[in-house]
Amino acid sequence: RIRVIKPRIGGGFGAKQEVFLEYIPAYISLLTGRPARLSLSREEEFESSRTRHPQQIKMKAGFDEEGKVHSIFMDVLSNTGAYGSHALTVMSNCGSKTLPLYTFKNLRFRGRTVYTNLPVAGAYRGYGATQASFALESCMDEIADTLDMDPIELRRKNHIRSGDTSPIFAALGEGKEGVPQTVESCGIEECINTGMREIQWAKKRAEKTERDTKRYKYGVGMSLLMQGSSIPQIDMGSAYLKINDDGSFNLQMGATDLGTGSDTVLAQIAAETLGCSLDRIHVYSSDTDMTPFDVGAYASSTTYLSGQAVYKAAWDIRTQITEVVKKMTREEGAEENFTFQDNQVVTPAGKKISLEDIALYTLYAKDQFQISANASHITHKSPPPFAAHFAELQVDTLTGKVNILKYVAAVDCGVAINPALAEGQTEGAIVNGLSFALTERYIFNNKGKMLNNTLDSYKIFNACDIPDIKVFLIPTYEESGPYGAKSVSEISINGPIPSIANALYHALGIRFRHAPFTCDKIYNAMKRYKI
Repeated sequence: RIRVIKPRIGGGFGAKQEVFLEYIPAYISLLTGRPARLSLSREEEFESSRTRHPQQIKMKAGFDEEGKVHSIFMDVLSNTGAYGSHALTVMSNCGSKTLPLYTFKNLRFRGRTVYTNLPVAGAYRGYGATQASFALESCMDEIADTLDMDPIELRRKNHIRSGDTSPIFAALGEGKEGVPQTVESCGIEECINTGMREIQWAKKRAEKTERDTKRYKYGVGMSLLMQGSSIPQIDMGSAYLKINDDGSFNLQMGATDLGTGSDTVLAQIAAETLGCSLDRIHVYSSDTDMTPFDVGAYASSTTYLSGQAVYKAAWDIRTQITEVVKKMTREEGAEENFTFQDNQVVTPAGKKISLEDIALYTLYAKDQFQISANASHITHKSPPPFAAHFAELQVDTLTGKVNILKYVAAVDCGVAINPALAEGQTEGAIVNGLSFALTERYIFNNKGKMLNNTLDSYKIFNACDIPDIKVFLIPTYEESGPYGAKSVSEISINGPIPSIANALYHALGIRFRHAPFTCDKIYNAMKRYKI
């Protein structure tokens, strides 16, 4: 008796993943028979919604003189707040979404989660990989410094490549054992090369002392990243397609567009498969009485998982249309010899039949039937997207203020179904991460009361704070994804903190281990180290 209809809404970033407020207005509606709405004040939003899990992470590594890292130990202590809805899975992701990035022979991961009397932690873009990337990529830079080796050279000696696997894939998933998998698509090397060229890595690392002045210090830093694409053997997406008598198609799907552009991307997959223009695909999503089931818009899953369901349904439609065209033209031939393009089907003999004529034939001719198909998809692997992020910054030694001069992200998300949307996702994630790295922090008194629960005192990046950002999409082809696609939505939030921390070390020779890197924190550190 419950029907959920999703209207156009803003981004989720994890906060909409749980049902923790919705039942209250629903219950009021049941009691009164009238619509009800629950609105939180800004203060309530800070204290009663969800936050990222604060974590303490310890790293221990073993490596040889040549720069081969043979062993790694990651020890995570995670603060889940007063309740533990995402405690286990976020903590698990700290290892499963970072450690396979390098081919360590010996791995140890320990994760512990504790309850505290602080705001409840939940899902947030990056989902554990954000915190762990900071620790792992800082550790890799420290190893490079110990060996007097360029940080990129160290990573090149150790990063995973196509055809490689990691024991972490099988041992650790999200809250349970993972799934064994081999990396099929990996563009890390091209990501590194592209980012190095754009940031002028070698030049700016070598000329650091020449650029420095008495007041300003300059640095460049980088990090490698990985994430996942859906949760294997758990996530499921589905789609339904039917042809209309004008040759257009209705696409119904449970996948939810939370400002991610998934309605557009999934429609593109259908249109590509059926050889029709995008305006011929009419999308209906997220109405629990009308659309098929989908586990949810989380875990970087929609394009990779739900997109494959759409692809399957569209290919079924394509097969049905081919059989109809054979009847209409009395031509035979293999399905692959019938070409779908420009809203029509071209037969092996060159005849062109419009989708409208095909629809009218099936709906009104002697053998009438509705061309339609539904399909579901569940994944058995979670192919990682990869990225290399680079940050160039300036530190004002009089104030401790960090100015990001340039930020470069080279991202391997497989084949970008919609490059503009993929770039937008990456830019948004970077700004999200920059804000997290430099300004955002909860401040509590000794009784656990939040002291900065307004936007006057909790600083979030706005348009005036955004630096020069360059995004490069590095194409690879992921065989298990629709048209070669992997995920892109979460990975780039993980890059700013480690990239900036490593750039700060290059600029000041000080290793900052606690984000955000605020002016007072940097100023006090410089004072302590007499810089």
